[in-house]
Amino acid sequence: MKLLMYQSAIYNNKPYYRMASLQRMMWRTLALLVLLARPAPGAAQVFGNPLRHLLRHDTTGLRRVLAHPGAYRLQILYTRIRRDAAGQPHFRRYGYRLRPREYFYPASAVKLAGAALALEELRALNAQIPALTAESVMLTDSAFAGQTRVRRDTSSATRRPSVANYVRKALLVSDNDAFNRLYELVGPAELNAGLRRLGLHDSRLLHRLAVGDQEPASRHTNPVAFYADTAATQRLYEQPAAFYGGPWPRLRLRDESIGQAHLQGSQVVPRPLDFSQKNAFSLPDLQRLLQAVLFPETVPPARRLRLDPADYALLREALSQLPRESPHPRYDAGHYPDTYAKFLLGGGGIAPLPPGVRVYNKIGQAYGFLIDNAYIVDADKGVEFLLSAVLYVNADGILNDDKYEYDTIGFPFMRDLGRRVYEAECRRARPSTTK
Repeated sequence: MKLLMYQSAIYNNKPYYRMASLQRMMWRTLALLVLLARPAPGAAQVFGNPLRHLLRHDTTGLRRVLAHPGAYRLQILYTRIRRDAAGQPHFRRYGYRLRPREYFYPASAVKLAGAALALEELRALNAQIPALTAESVMLTDSAFAGQTRVRRDTSSATRRPSVANYVRKALLVSDNDAFNRLYELVGPAELNAGLRRLGLHDSRLLHRLAVGDQEPASRHTNPVAFYADTAATQRLYEQPAAFYGGPWPRLRLRDESIGQAHLQGSQVVPRPLDFSQKNAFSLPDLQRLLQAVLFPETVPPARRLRLDPADYALLREALSQLPRESPHPRYDAGHYPDTYAKFLLGGGGIAPLPPGVRVYNKIGQAYGFLIDNAYIVDADKGVEFLLSAVLYVNADGILNDDKYEYDTIGFPFMRDLGRRVYEAECRRARPSTTK
């Protein structure tokens, strides 16, 4: 009725109704502006963004990329952590060119999801088979074209494969085969259902890594068996080969065709490479997953990983260890320097971490993309924060030619970005209960 009266007043040109209506519109507009100025809970802050302030004042290492952030497909997510009097963490997030629907190839950054969901799978089986643990011998067979068997693992203390050793290898030095075995254990259906349950809605896992996995092979998973003894005579559980025939997750991503051309074998194909059937993981989803592993109490119960303390401890140890600190698998420091898998602050092996700093992270590197998803802590200085970043370095626009500017642009940028944020955190650090 009020709407009809208002329309009639305009039609009849009655000043009283017209003035009252304008006043109501002004108040509604003012109220809307106030609401829009108030940031949503958990959203990246726009006003007073310390990340933008920090980047704006850089005059050296970051300038080249920051001058053309779109060309480098740069995204950064920085989360400050404040502890209250009880030691509980509180988060405030800040983004730079954050675009959850702009596609980038996540490469090995997906391995944290594979590791966490594989441990979930074992935890569920353990409820029925108490003797089955992450350290149980895991033998993989083959049942489809392109699949391979695994019966031994010389990097393991027992010289037999296990989920725990695959997790360590996948996170410590980003071993591709280790992730593939976890992918085969969980399977694509459960992997993607797990992502949805964790609230990671801009992500998908569709294939193994570094073996040219694509349909239909990516839908077929190997038979797997677990044993209580290293001789593999006391079988605990057997999982047959499986096929997933359902739909892949449908994500509303942009720019899934990348580059001007790509190599296919030795031939140059003069069109972009299509990534629409490849893995995807947005930067906010990567950081949410890392938070769920490191700070499970801060995640809503329905979106927490279904793990016990030993599982969390395994993930955290593998995320933070330097290669030389691992007894099994063992890594030669000459081939795996301390910051081999630490891009932020360490530049992928080109610089040491600052004294006293520990980094819990997972990196990715492929097709010209560099990703690091990290929690950085310096307990002595009371510093802790989350920092995730991705950039793309491919000047010639050709994919698969192995000509990417990782060493000249990518790694130095990651190192300097980590340093800038760490130094800013040190300047604002207060006494902390961080352990």
